[in-house]
Amino acid sequence: MFYASRQGWVEFFQVRMGSSHSRSYSTNNDRNSPGNERCGTIKSTESTDNYVESVVCKTNDLKDNEMKVFDIGEEGKVLVVKQKGEFHALGTKCTHYGAPLVSGALSDGRIRCQWHGACFNLKTGDIEDFPGFDSLPCYKVTVSSKGEVKVRAKISDLKSNKRVKDLGSDLPCDGASVVIIGGGPSGATCAEKLRDEGFMGRITLVCKENYLPYDRIKVSKIGTVTDIGKLQARTDDYYKNANIEVIKGVEAQKVDPEDKSVHLSNSEKLRFTSLYIATGSKPRIPSDVPGIDLKNVFTLRNFEDSVNVIKALGENPEKHVVCLGLSFIGLEAAASCYQKAKSMTVVGKDSSPLGQVFGNEIGQSLRKLFEEKGIKFQFQTSIAKCIGENGAIKSVELTNGATLPADILILGVGSTYYTDFLQNSGISLNKNGSVNVNDKLETNVKNVYAGGDIAHAPVFAHDNEHMSIGHIGLAQYHGQVAAKNIANNVTSLRTVPYFWTMLFGKSIRYAGCGKPASSQIEGDIDALKFVIFFFDASEKVIAVASCMRDPVVSQFAELLYQGKKLYKKDLQGDPFAWIKQIN
Repeated sequence: MFYASRQGWVEFFQVRMGSSHSRSYSTNNDRNSPGNERCGTIKSTESTDNYVESVVCKTNDLKDNEMKVFDIGEEGKVLVVKQKGEFHALGTKCTHYGAPLVSGALSDGRIRCQWHGACFNLKTGDIEDFPGFDSLPCYKVTVSSKGEVKVRAKISDLKSNKRVKDLGSDLPCDGASVVIIGGGPSGATCAEKLRDEGFMGRITLVCKENYLPYDRIKVSKIGTVTDIGKLQARTDDYYKNANIEVIKGVEAQKVDPEDKSVHLSNSEKLRFTSLYIATGSKPRIPSDVPGIDLKNVFTLRNFEDSVNVIKALGENPEKHVVCLGLSFIGLEAAASCYQKAKSMTVVGKDSSPLGQVFGNEIGQSLRKLFEEKGIKFQFQTSIAKCIGENGAIKSVELTNGATLPADILILGVGSTYYTDFLQNSGISLNKNGSVNVNDKLETNVKNVYAGGDIAHAPVFAHDNEHMSIGHIGLAQYHGQVAAKNIANNVTSLRTVPYFWTMLFGKSIRYAGCGKPASSQIEGDIDALKFVIFFFDASEKVIAVASCMRDPVVSQFAELLYQGKKLYKKDLQGDPFAWIKQIN
C-alpha cells in the first residue's frame, strides 16, 4: 500500500527495553540453560496479580529455527521461537496491522512480518524495520531441568500485543536542539528515536498539516477511515510527555545552514544544532492538460484528499469516476471506491495495469480481476482535456479520441518533491528536487540530514547505488537511522526496499530494486498465486515479487539484508531452496 512516489517503482525496476514501561522482559544471558530457573529478572513495583506465569511447552516441541504459538494459562497467547538452542517468547502479532508473526519470515535474530515487512528483534522485541511505531512485548523465559519451557508475561501486554514506549517527562535540556521538518512517518519516527537514544535537547516537529503524524497509507483506500483520530499514531499527551514540541499547520519556507535556522510560514524562526528534513512527496499534476484545475479533480496524498473524494462521491452511486494512472495509486483508488460510483474507468499509457512493474502477462491477469468487478480500462492513452460545466468536471477527452463521462477525476501519475524551499540553501539538490545524502543520511552540510521520499540515498540491497524511493517503511527506517546519527550513535544505512498493495483481497508484495533484464515466474498467473524472480544482466536476482505466496518476499528481503546474493542458477531444481540460508 503506497502513500508516496510510485515513480520509484518504474525508475529502479524502538524502543529500548530498559526504558520501556512494559517490563515483561529478561536478558538472554543463560536464560535457556536447563536447570537455570532463576535466570532473567522482571523489574516492577506492580502486584504479581498483573502477571501470569505458565509452562507453555516442552523443549522438544520446537525444532531449531521454528516458531509456534502457545497458550499461556487462560490469559492469552505467546509466540515461542527456538533459535541456536535458545528460546524466546514474544507478542504474537505484528504491531503494524496485526499479521500473525508465526507465519512470518524467521531469520538470524529477528522476525520479518510477511504482510508489510516490519522486523522485530527476537531478544528484545524491538522494531528494527518498518512500517509501524511500536515494538513487541518480550517475555521472560526459563527452561527447567525437566525440559519445561516456562513463560512469565504481563497480562496487559498479552492483551495489547504491543509495547508503546514511555519516553518519560521532565527531561533535562542540554542546550542542543533538533528541528524536524515534516510531520509524516519519517519525521515522527526520528523524533521518537531521538528520545529513545537518550537525546536530552529540544525536539521540534514541524507539520504542514493540522494533524499529528498519521497512517498515510490508508489515504488511497477511499473510505477506509474517515476519523483522523483513528489514523494518528500518537496523542498530544504522548508528545507532551516526551517533551517533543509539535507545530501543526505550518510549513518551512527557508533553511539557513549558516545561521542554523529554519524560517516558518507563521513568521517564526527556529534555531537548530541538527536538522532533519523529511518533507516527502507531492502528487504530480499534469498542468498542460486544459481544465485540470476544475472542481472535483483530486489527488490522493493526505487525509483531506481522501475525505474530499468521499464527499464528492456522495451517498448514492450516481457519479462517473475516472482514475488516471495504471500504477498503485490509480488502481487502489479504483478498487476502494468503485462500489460508490456509477461507473469506474482507469486510464493509462501502458498496455496493462502494473505492467511496468510485473510485466504484461501478470498485468493482464490483474486486468481480468478488475473487469470482473465492472471496472473498465482505457490503455495506451491519456487525458487530453478536461471538460467542465459550471466550474466542475463533467467529462474527459482522451488522446485516442474517446470521451468519457467524469463527475470525478482522480490523478495517480507520480509525484515530485517538497523541496523547493531548499533552493539557494547550499544543500545539494538534484534536478528533480531530491536531496543528496550519504550512508548516514547527512547532506553536504554538516549536521543537516534528509530522509524519506526526498532522500537520494544509498540502497544497500542494490550495491549501495543512490536512489530516491518513496514508501512508508523506508521513510520510517530513514527516520530511525537519522536519529541515531544525530544522537552520535553512528549507523550506516542497510536499506532493503519493500512494497505491497492489496487489490480485491489479492496481496501483492515486492522486495528489492533495480531495472530487470529478465524474469522467472513460479506459480499460477491466472489464479494470481505466483512468485516472480527479477534478474539483472548478470542473472543475479535483484527483486522478488509475489501474490498470495507469503512469506517468500519477506524471506528474500532478509536474504538481501544479510548481504547474500542469489542467482538464476540457484533456482534450478528447487527455486526456494535458498530460504534455508536466512537463519
